[in-house]
Amino acid sequence: MTRRAAEIRLDALLRTACDVIAERGLANTRTADVAQAAGVSQALVFYHFATKERLLSQAFEYAVEQDLARLDAVVRSPAPPLAKLRRILKLYAPAGRPTSWPMWIDGWSESLRTPELERVSRRLDLRWREDLAAVIADGVRDGTFECADPAGAAWRISAVMDGLAVQLAVHDRVISRRQFTEWVRLLTARELGLDPAELD
Repeated sequence: MTRRAAEIRLDALLRTACDVIAERGLANTRTADVAQAAGVSQALVFYHFATKERLLSQAFEYAVEQDLARLDAVVRSPAPPLAKLRRILKLYAPAGRPTSWPMWIDGWSESLRTPELERVSRRLDLRWREDLAAVIADGVRDGTFECADPAGAAWRISAVMDGLAVQLAVHDRVISRRQFTEWVRLLTARELGLDPAELD
């Protein structure tokens, strides 16, 4: 197998693993399930990942990196801090029939028992906080936001979004997407000295 063919096969296996995990959950996904869904031997799955834990952590990372790529595009854009903040809040919110939120929630849960997954989850989670803190700090520097602690504000905003998103993704009709958006907007405005209407 050429190196390029191996990379394509690896990418296809990771995409298939994400589909299987979305259907079965991290705890109930077996290497045999991924192999069967991909139409390959279980030996090939182990060739690429060595262990089930590595397969799950790399599939989780692969899925979450899609979200982070969109976040990176916002952070690197030439848009002003307020426009970036609005876009980040929209990216973070569950929309439609979200697949990334169930993956995040499942990843956090399994991280309690799987050290390799915990390391991946922590690193990816911290990237969200760091990027949000950087946008807030840029807004403070240019006078758009009033905030003495951008890193703390990023953690508080993220914590509320995480908690509300879990409720929205797991418990049908406990809160609405509209409530999620309004509450996140209100908290963010308070943290950054804004009028909530500026975050529409």
